Formats: sequence, structure tokens, C-alpha cells
Amino acid sequence: MRYQGWAGKVLFFELADDLGFLGDTRLEWIGNTISGPQDIQSVVTGDIDIGGAFNGAILRLVAAGAPITSVLSYYGADSRTEAGYFVLEDSPIRGPRDFIGKKVGVNTLGAHHEDVLTLYLERAGLTPEEIDSVQLVVVPPVSAEQALHSGQLDVACMTDITREKALARGGIRTVFSDYELLGAFSAGCYVMRSAYLREHADTARRFLAGTARAARWAQTRPRDEVVARFADIITRRQRNEDTEAIRYWRSTGVALPGGLIADREFDLWKERAAETRPALHDIATRDLYTNEFNPYRS
Repeated sequence: MRYQGWAGKVLFFELADDLGFLGDTRLEWIGNTISGPQDIQSVVTGDIDIGGAFNGAILRLVAAGAPITSVLSYYGADSRTEAGYFVLEDSPIRGPRDFIGKKVGVNTLGAHHEDVLTLYLERAGLTPEEIDSVQLVVVPPVSAEQALHSGQLDVACMTDITREKALARGGIRTVFSDYELLGAFSAGCYVMRSAYLREHADTARRFLAGTARAARWAQTRPRDEVVARFADIITRRQRNEDTEAIRYWRSTGVALPGGLIADREFDLWKERAAETRPALHDIATRDLYTNEFNPYRS
């Protein structure tokens, strides 16, 4: 199974491989990415076999005709893991209207950080013109905190490990977070080509069952045990990565056992996406994903 990794992070199928849950399936790492949309586009083009992205980004790709199916939830927000929109402590930005005309750093366009921000501003009553005045700046996650402190950004969106490290260093505060806005929810899924799932159903079932077991392991084991395992995996795979960041891991953020997918996790974004992509009106939510290969569906 070919895939792209994330520097300093351990994906659930990487964990499954380390735990011995994948049987005779072999993983092939072809490099790293910092963008969910890029990752799932690589699935469509056949460069990799599995990739993951924010559910809103998946919807956009499906609306464009991409033959992909979501198979497991792999990240989200809860009381311990959330995407925060941060400013410097002395910043005048304190509410939605203060975002007008400001520069906001996000990891990529057309994905989680952009859609959550837009929803936050819409719910506060900002007009489309006022929302459009907010300037989104693509910044690698590892550079977001520095860009904020140097004045290149007015707001920086940071999540999980980068968020925890920035909070530990201080000098910043949160304006709002996705968890405060929406509560606990799974935000993104792994996707595979629909044809692969049909033509190699047995392989997909074994691979995804093992990955779901790994997700459940991370959901249920003590945090310190999970962090230690992740750090060990990062060290042994020898990709010239720093294991310090993984020490700030708090939780999977995945709402349901073993990465099960629920309608809500697409419906939350589907109505908004359908405004600009009418094709989504004709796609039933249940046709966007499958729990068929997940052993926790019962």
C-alpha cells in the first residue's frame, strides 16, 4: 500500500504495521505531504493507494467527479485536541468582526482551517464581502507560530502538536477553536479509489480492519503509552525527524470507535459545499463513505 506520510506524525496504518495488525500487507512510503487536498488528489491520480484529508476537501473532489470512497475517520476535534485560531496576547482581535481585512495563516486552501473560519464568520453575521476581505496565507504548520510572532500574520491556525508547543512557549491566546464552534467531531477521512475497493476487496478489508484496530488502540490506551510508541516508530523509521513534537500529542480526536464514519461528519460541510458545487445535491451522503471494512461497525 503506497502512501504519503507527515513529518513528525504517525498515521494509523503506520501504527497498525508496527503493532502487527496488517498481516502480510506491506506499506510503501513515497514521501511526505503537508496538505490533505494534495494527498487525496494523489490517490485519484494513482500515485498512492490511500490518503487522507478534511471531509470538506473530499466533498469538493467528489463533486469534481473523483472516483474515491472514504473508508475511515482519522482525525478530528475534542476537548483535548482542537484547531485554534491564535493571535498575540496584545492583539486587538477578539471576535469575528475583528477578522475583517486581516491575514490568517492556514496550512492549505480549500480545507479544514478555511472552512471552519468561514463558518465562524458566517454564524457571526458577516457578509460575503466582509468574509472575502480576510486574506488566507498558506504557511507550513511548523512555521505558523514564527510567522505570527514576526508580524507576517495577524492570526495563525494551529492544531494538535504545533498548537501545544506554541502554547507551552506562551505569548499567544486563542480567539476561537473548531471544538468551541462545533463540539466533538471527526473532521477528516482516509480515502481510497472506489475501483480498488471493488477489485481488491479482500486486501482492502484486511488492511482497513488492521488500521481500524490501530485507531481503536490509540483511542483506548493511556496517553503516555501511545506517545512512547509513536516516538519509537518515528525514531526507527529514520526519516530525519524530530521526536520532540510528538510529546505534545493529546488524543486522536476521532469521535467514533475505530474511525467509524457518520453522516454528520459530511453533512456538516455538504450544504455549504453544494452552494458552489451543485453536483453535490445529487449525491447521497451514504454514497460518500463506507464502514463495510471496519470491524467496529456492529
